[in-house]
Amino acid sequence: QVQLVESGGGLVQAGGSLRISCVASGRTFSSYNMGWFRQAPGKEREVVGGITWSGRSTYYADSVKGRFTISRDNAKSTLYLQMNSLEPEDAAVYYCATSGSSGYMGVRPHEYTYWGQGTQVTVSS
Repeated sequence: QVQLVESGGGLVQAGGSLRISCVASGRTFSSYNMGWFRQAPGKEREVVGGITWSGRSTYYADSVKGRFTISRDNAKSTLYLQMNSLEPEDAAVYYCATSGSSGYMGVRPHEYTYWGQGTQVTVSS
């Protein structure tokens, strides 16, 4: 079992930056890949990006590439999402998630088993 708790969301002006975090507990954090997803009102949950268990590899959705950075601190069991140059379209509830695996890293929500409760990010124009 893995428990995930996000924090750090809030209100930011367009063009601003925000870093959100996800603290994991349960199984050893360094044993599984992690992903970030987001869901805006009336829209489907979509992938933001992911990071391998070691932190050596990351991937990003085209919509956030070059603006967002995913990192992890395995010693602190914490996943981060640094968001720069935020746009109103980035406003959503952001979720961290994991399948509990260190292998294949999916990009679709149904491929993930464990989810945090989400943290709201609001971007004012």
